[in-house]
Amino acid sequence: MPIQSLAVRSIQAFAVLAAVAALAACETPQAQSPVGLTDLAERPAERALMGAMRSYDEADYPSVERQANEAMKLGLRSPRDVATAHKLRAFVYCTSNRLAACEAEFRAARTADPAFALSRAEAGHPVWGPVYLKSRQ
Repeated sequence: MPIQSLAVRSIQAFAVLAAVAALAACETPQAQSPVGLTDLAERPAERALMGAMRSYDEADYPSVERQANEAMKLGLRSPRDVATAHKLRAFVYCTSNRLAACEAEFRAARTADPAFALSRAEAGHPVWGPVYLKSRQ
């Protein structure tokens, strides 16, 4: 095949690729539907975290610890969810007088999600509030 013919074909191939790339760039991306609660409930880690939150509301602290551990072991996807699991464990550890572990969990929550902070009411709690403040130093 003559060199000129190869050059023409190369230019044509490049032109086709450039046109395809340009069209792809102009294509409107399809909007992803938001993740719903039922979607999250199908994920084992997130389901375990929801269970830990429910157990916390019911004051079943052994279950909170077990389910938060399970959620982290299964691999929570969201940094905020990881921080929540650490926060729940911190609350359990503080209420069972494991203050060093409680402080470590607050630090781990902030490592997972730098925006992590307790609510005003949580930070004012007489048991874990002082430990939380110490963890921020």
